[in-house]
Amino acid sequence: MATTEGFTTDQFQGVREVLANSIESGADVGASVAVYSKGELVVDIWGGHLDETRSAPWVADTIVNVWSTTKTMTFLVALMLADRGELDFFAPVVKCWPEFGANGKASIEVRHLLSHSAGLSGWAAPMVPEDLADWERCTANLAAQAPWWEPGTASGYHALTQGYLIGEVVRRITGTSIGSFFASEVATPLGADFHIGLPASQEHRVSMVIPPSELNLDGVPVDSIAYRTLTSPAVDATMPQHRWWRAAEIPAANGHGNARSVATIQSIIANRGRFHDQEFFSPATSDLIFETQQNGIDLVLGTEFRFGMGYGLSTSVMPLGPRSCFWGGFGGSVIIMDQDLELTVAYMMNKMRVGLVGDTRGSDLAVAATMAALS
Repeated sequence: MATTEGFTTDQFQGVREVLANSIESGADVGASVAVYSKGELVVDIWGGHLDETRSAPWVADTIVNVWSTTKTMTFLVALMLADRGELDFFAPVVKCWPEFGANGKASIEVRHLLSHSAGLSGWAAPMVPEDLADWERCTANLAAQAPWWEPGTASGYHALTQGYLIGEVVRRITGTSIGSFFASEVATPLGADFHIGLPASQEHRVSMVIPPSELNLDGVPVDSIAYRTLTSPAVDATMPQHRWWRAAEIPAANGHGNARSVATIQSIIANRGRFHDQEFFSPATSDLIFETQQNGIDLVLGTEFRFGMGYGLSTSVMPLGPRSCFWGGFGGSVIIMDQDLELTVAYMMNKMRVGLVGDTRGSDLAVAATMAALS
């Protein structure tokens, strides 16, 4: 069995075995796993290597691009602003971003941005990958375009656009970028090593993601919502290899961290707004997470998803507890929170599998952690 570093309590030792087996089998190259149970860090482990050539080990402070797991940080910020009375999820976006009302979008509410139902899952204007580093271009183009379907009627995964949409609302309210707000109001107070926009000083700790086979869009109609979303610009797993990507604020996709930092931050959710003796929002605000905003076959992902206020909720495809929520990232990273168990499970890795929102490696770890918590 592969060697893993870090610690687990005796109760959660089974989580280590799952990760070790995954590395041993080659399903993982390098990865980290963290679990909080009732406010206590009970698993903090890592193992494997930084790259496919296994040139160096994954160590305690290795960080990696976690793709769409980054979105959970934007949801958290939105909940904080809502709790402060600065953001109303049920108010039109134009209340804080007037230009957004162009082309029939005046009635789109903030909650539609969080539930992927704003009809803005991609850019209508031509975009190349490097444009994602241009905040003004990305947000101005979204403000100017018409929705691709009737807002509020269905979800269509806003794979890249969601971060700019939520981020611009945050910027209009706070006067600062979402990456800066997140750093000062969340990551720094918790001592969490997570970055939306990676400083050059942290580059030496990055494990580059190992791309999977390309997304196969053969047979997907070019005029479909799915095709237009995934090609405007095309989702390319080699993007994190470029410094422009790591340095930019791409709040739906380019967060860098490890399982420890993601679990630390998202334990705020598992503990209903309070963690490490700090209150980020009230229990009443945390209840909003579990109010279903959209439920059905997602227009982009093509399978069943149920969205609360940002986070994914239990479905037949992803069965969870009644007070559980989650999200995952392109290639496999995942974070799951269960308020009933006060449990947070995070898995961040470098070897990507095909799939925009995760695969079974993370769910296997979550099952082991849940079984331990119930024992």
